[in-house]
Amino acid sequence: MKNSVSDQAFFIESEDDEEDKDSIRGEDDGNDSEFSNYSDDNPQHQSKPSSLNPSWPQSYRQSIDLYSSVPSPSLNFLGTPNLSRLGSSFLSSTLTRRHTPEILPSLSKPFLPPSTDNQQPQERRSSSHSLLPPRGSSAKKLPHYHKSSKASHELPLSRQSSYGQSVLNGINVLCGVGLLSTPFAVKEGGWVGLSLLFIFGVLSFYTGILLRYCLDSQPGLETYPDIGQAAFGTLGRLIISIILYVELYACCVEYIILESDNLSSLFPNAHLNLGGYILNAHYLFAIMITLAVLPTVWLRNMSVLSYISAGGVIASILVAICLFWVGLVDDVGFQIETTKTLNLSTFPVAIGLYGYCYSGHAVFPNIYTSMAKRSQFPMVLLASFGSCAVLYAAVAIMGYMMFGESTESQYTLNLPTNLIASKVAVWTTVVNPFTKYALTISPVAMSLEELIPSNHMKSHVYSILIRTALVFSTLLVALSIPFFGLVMSLIGSLLTMLVTLILPCVCFLSILKGKTTRFQVSVCVFIIVVGSVSSVIGTYTALSEIIQQLF
Repeated sequence: MKNSVSDQAFFIESEDDEEDKDSIRGEDDGNDSEFSNYSDDNPQHQSKPSSLNPSWPQSYRQSIDLYSSVPSPSLNFLGTPNLSRLGSSFLSSTLTRRHTPEILPSLSKPFLPPSTDNQQPQERRSSSHSLLPPRGSSAKKLPHYHKSSKASHELPLSRQSSYGQSVLNGINVLCGVGLLSTPFAVKEGGWVGLSLLFIFGVLSFYTGILLRYCLDSQPGLETYPDIGQAAFGTLGRLIISIILYVELYACCVEYIILESDNLSSLFPNAHLNLGGYILNAHYLFAIMITLAVLPTVWLRNMSVLSYISAGGVIASILVAICLFWVGLVDDVGFQIETTKTLNLSTFPVAIGLYGYCYSGHAVFPNIYTSMAKRSQFPMVLLASFGSCAVLYAAVAIMGYMMFGESTESQYTLNLPTNLIASKVAVWTTVVNPFTKYALTISPVAMSLEELIPSNHMKSHVYSILIRTALVFSTLLVALSIPFFGLVMSLIGSLLTMLVTLILPCVCFLSILKGKTTRFQVSVCVFIIVVGSVSSVIGTYTALSEIIQQLF
C-alpha cells in the first residue's frame, strides 16, 4: 500500500532515531522499509536478547495465538493422570512455573501450513511477556527486567505466515456470527444505515494500520496489551486486557443464545418436565449446549479445535450461499415493498450491530507479528476488510429484501424449515460455535488461572473449577438476557467501539507523541469522536431496549 496517502499520513521519522534505524534496517525483498522500523525481516532485531516482564496477563499472547495459528493435534484433558504429558500442558507452564513461563510448543504454526518459499529459519520477536527496552523511541519506557537464562523463555521459531495465509487468518477473525445479523441491522437502521457498514470498515482499516505503527514504535511489542503498556504503563495494559477479556466473554454468551435460538427453531416443541417445572425449548437447548461444550473447555491442548475453527471462513460462506439459494433458486420471494429507507427509532441499535462486524483488532497484532513479510500487512488488512465488507453487504441486502420488516436477529430463523438449504444453513450455524466457544473462553480462563498461587500442588483442579464456573456463568447470562440482536448491539457499541476505534487512536497518539503529523492527529481525533458518540448512543439504546424487554 505504497501511495501518497501512506507517504504523507503514515510515515514516521525522527532525526534522533535515524542512526539507530539505519543500523537495524534490513532488506525487505525489494520493498521499502518505511512501514516498519523493527521489521521481522531483520535478523539483527531478532537476535536481541529478551527481558522478562511479569505484568498480568502473561498468557495473552499464547491464548490469542489460538485464533491465528493451528498447532499439532492432541486430545489431552485437564486432570488426566498421565504425568509424562502433564508437564507439557499449558497449565503446567503458566501455573506451576509462572516465574519462568514457557511458550506453548503447540502454538508455533500458522492457520495454514507455511509455504515452501523462503524456508530459512528466522527468529521471532520475544513474547508479550518478554518486552525489550525501547531504543531511541519517544514511547513510554517498558520496565526492564533481568534476562532469564532459561531457553524456554524464547518463542519457537518458524512462525512465518505468507500473504495469503495472513489474509485468510484475517478474514477468519472478522467474518463470524456478525454475518447472521447484518440483514437485521439493515432492518433496524433502514437502507441508509447500510452506509455505516462501509464507514466503520474504512475507519477500522485505518486503526488497524495504527496498531501496526504502535507495534513498530519499539522492539518487543507484540500484542494489544503490550501496546497499552507502552502507551500508559501497567495501568494501560490492565485496562485494555480487561476490556478484551470482557469482549471475549460476551461473545461466548452470544454463542449460547445463538445455539439456543437455532435449535429451538428446528425443534420448537422440545421440552423437559422436571418435577412439575417445565423447561421450554430455549432453556432446554441452552443447558444442553452448555453441557456439550464444557468438555472442550477442559481440553489441555485445543489444537484440534483450532484446526476445525480455521474452517470458519468456509462455514460463513456456506451459510451465505444457503441464503442466496433459498432466495433465488427455491424462489421464496422478496418483500421489498415492506423495507424502509431510514428507521430513526431503532437506528442506534444498528450502530452496534455494524460495529460488531469488525471486532478483530485484538488479534491483528498477533497476525502481524507472525508474518514473514510485515511490509505486506496493510494489504493484508485491505484484503481482509474488503472481502468481509462485500460479504456482509451482500448478505445484508439479500436478507432484508427477502424478509423485509419480519427479519429476525439471525436470518437463519427466517429460512423455511422444510428446505434443504435452510437445514444446511441452520446446522452449519449450530456446529460452528462448538469449535469456537472453547477457543474464545480460553484466554479469559488462562488470565484467571494466572492468579492461582504458583506453588499450589493442585493447580489443574482449580483450573477445571475456573473454566467450569466461566461456562455456567455464560449460561446464566444467556438465559437472563436471551436477546441475540440486542446483546450483539451492546457488545458492538460498548466494547468493539473501544477496541476497534477509540483505543488504537489514543494509544497511537500517546506512543508516537511528537512524531505524528497534523493529518494523523486530525484523523485520530475524528475517529475518537465518531467512536465515542457511536458508543454512547448505541450503548444507551441497547441497554434501554434490553431493560424494556426484561420488564
